[in-house]
Amino acid sequence: MARPLVPLISVDALVTAALELVDEAGDFSLPKLAKRIGVSQSSIYNHVSGREEILELMRGRIISERPYVLEDEQNWEASLRTIVRSYRDAFARHPKLAPLLVLQTVQDQQVMALYENLAVALQTAGFRGRDVMSAVSTIDSFALGFALDLAAPDVVWAPPAQGYPTLSDALSHADPAGQRGEAAFDFGLEILIAGLHARLQSSVL
Repeated sequence: MARPLVPLISVDALVTAALELVDEAGDFSLPKLAKRIGVSQSSIYNHVSGREEILELMRGRIISERPYVLEDEQNWEASLRTIVRSYRDAFARHPKLAPLLVLQTVQDQQVMALYENLAVALQTAGFRGRDVMSAVSTIDSFALGFALDLAAPDVVWAPPAQGYPTLSDALSHADPAGQRGEAAFDFGLEILIAGLHARLQSSVL
C-alpha cells in the first residue's frame, strides 16, 4: 500500500491532543494520546522521542501562546513585572500542566529565552553571581505557585464555624472567588519586588 501523501499526525497535533488530555485529567500517557489521535502508539515515536519531549513541547506551546514584549529593558522592575505576569498567564488556559512541568528539566528554547530575559533584568537591577540564580528560583516558584492557584476551587479554605476566629474573619473580607487569585498575585508581586529592592539596598550597606 502506498504511503499517504499527508501524514496522519504531526508534532503540532500531538501537542494539541496531549494538552487536551492534561486539561481533562491532569496528565497524559502515550497509549491515551495515540487513542485520542487515532494512531498506533509506535507511530508517535516517528515524531517525538517520548513523553519528556512532549512535555517540553507543551511548555513551549503555552509560552508561545502568551507572547510578551519588554518595552524598556533597562527598567528592571517593569521587565520583571511583565515576565512574571506573562509566565503566570501562560498557564491560565492549562493550569493542570504546571505540576507536570516542575518535575523535569527546562529545555525548550522559547522558555529559555524567558529565563534569559529574567536574568538580564536582575543583572540590570544590580544582582550578581549566586544572587541572580537565587532570585530566578524565587521568582520561578512564585509564578508557578500562582499558576497552580489558577486550578484551585472557588472555596479554598472552609473552616468550621467554631475554633478559627482569625481565619474566619480574614475570609469574610476576601475578594470574590473569581478575583481572589488575581488580588493575591498583585499583592505578592508587590511584596516580591519590594523584597528585591531591600536585598539590593542591604548589599550596598
